[in-house]
Amino acid sequence: MLEKFKIKTFGCQMNVYDSQKISDIFYKLGYKNTFIDEEADIYLINTCHIRDKAKQKLYSELGKIYKIKKNRFQNSQNTI
Repeated sequence: MLEKFKIKTFGCQMNVYDSQKISDIFYKLGYKNTFIDEEADIYLINTCHIRDKAKQKLYSELGKIYKIKKNRFQNSQNTI
């Protein structure tokens, strides 16, 4: 089964460009992109910390991802 990745980008156009380059690297390594948070084995957040709004979005996103990964871990423990 292919591992899946998701990249969430906040900030300027340079961040969007960087995220596309990172996606290209993941594809070359055999990963598959997903748009569904719960499917992502790797969840990369690309942002600049200069803009306050981007910083707040980052913290919000980290909270959401923490809950998803915690649920995934608990579900894997219950299947053992």
